[in-house]
Amino acid sequence: MTWLEQLAVFGAGIAAGGINTIVGSGTLVTFPVLLAIGLPPVTANVSNTVGLVPGALSAVHGYRRELAGRRDRLLRLGAASLFGGVTGGTLLLVLDPNAFTAIVPVLIIAALGLVLVQPRLASRIKRRRENDGAAVPEHGGPVLAAAVYATGVYGGYFGAAQGVLLIGLLGVFVPEDIQRLNGMKNALTLIVNGVAALIFIVVAEVNWQAAAWIALGSILGGQLGARMGRRMSPTILRAVIVGVGLLAVIRLVTG
Repeated sequence: MTWLEQLAVFGAGIAAGGINTIVGSGTLVTFPVLLAIGLPPVTANVSNTVGLVPGALSAVHGYRRELAGRRDRLLRLGAASLFGGVTGGTLLLVLDPNAFTAIVPVLIIAALGLVLVQPRLASRIKRRRENDGAAVPEHGGPVLAAAVYATGVYGGYFGAAQGVLLIGLLGVFVPEDIQRLNGMKNALTLIVNGVAALIFIVVAEVNWQAAAWIALGSILGGQLGARMGRRMSPTILRAVIVGVGLLAVIRLVTG
């Protein structure tokens, strides 16, 4: 990579680390940048997943206070995320690369849709909490565990907007403050990305230069996101994510 490309990947890593900490969708920033510097789609996805793991660790560290006292819930849902990440990472490697190229634009568009409807989803979750007087299982019950597993499969395969899916699911099934749910979301995302990254390191082709620059950027971005991300305008953040994601779709479709 040229020094300009390295700088671009590093900058994308910072943005992705921050976005993943606050919302989830950072892959929509890093993935198209890796495509733009010439990496094949599967190699870009593998390198991106490996590179974002340190940033996920940084995000979990930044939200460690919100995770305090939630060990049992993390173990239950973390197991579902673990198995989901293994399934998704395996699917990425066994499916034909042409299938990945065909599927990813659809996944990106679906993820962008989730980003756009997030405010409405959050409002619906709030109304449900206010109006529903029925007892809610402390850890969300088997339905949430199954949904977290399915999200892990998606996250291990590609992962864009995995955090948006998780925060929506947790908000529906777990009666907790949104910041605590965000901390749990960061931990579950780390599990999925971590196990998928281990699989990729062993059996897939990783562009280590790209992964290293993403890792360095995402560590910084994770800390910035945990400290200052709550002050950012959600509207501006969503606009950036959607714009970059659409560029990724165009590049994939036009080849």
